Amino acid sequence: MIDRLLQWRFARFALVGGGATLLQYGLLILFIEVLYANPVFASAAAFSLSAGANYWLNYHFTFTSQRQHAQTLPRFLLVALVGLGLNTASFAALQTVLHYLAAQIIATTITLASNFVLHQYWIYRRE
Repeated sequence: MIDRLLQWRFARFALVGGGATLLQYGLLILFIEVLYANPVFASAAAFSLSAGANYWLNYHFTFTSQRQHAQTLPRFLLVALVGLGLNTASFAALQTVLHYLAAQIIATTITLASNFVLHQYWIYRRE
């Protein structure tokens, strides 16, 4: 059975991730529909820009980390790069056969589980 703290953290992680995802999707739509950017570039750029808000909110709200940013930020950046790779590769493959928003939804879903596990057990783990 999953303990209550882990359930609560996952709920906060999902809430923070939802906010960052809304930012990411807003930027994606802006880049594609207004700036006419290449969809794969737009997806990668939107993912990257939303990562800063994601880090700050997860550090302070989701995991209430007591670790120094010098410890957590490099780990977060590595996890964000893994997420960026998963997101971009998934999006690039899917957007050739799906509308870009449908492709992004699937790409986002693919990265969610791996990101939570890496955040919980590596970036913000309590020692």
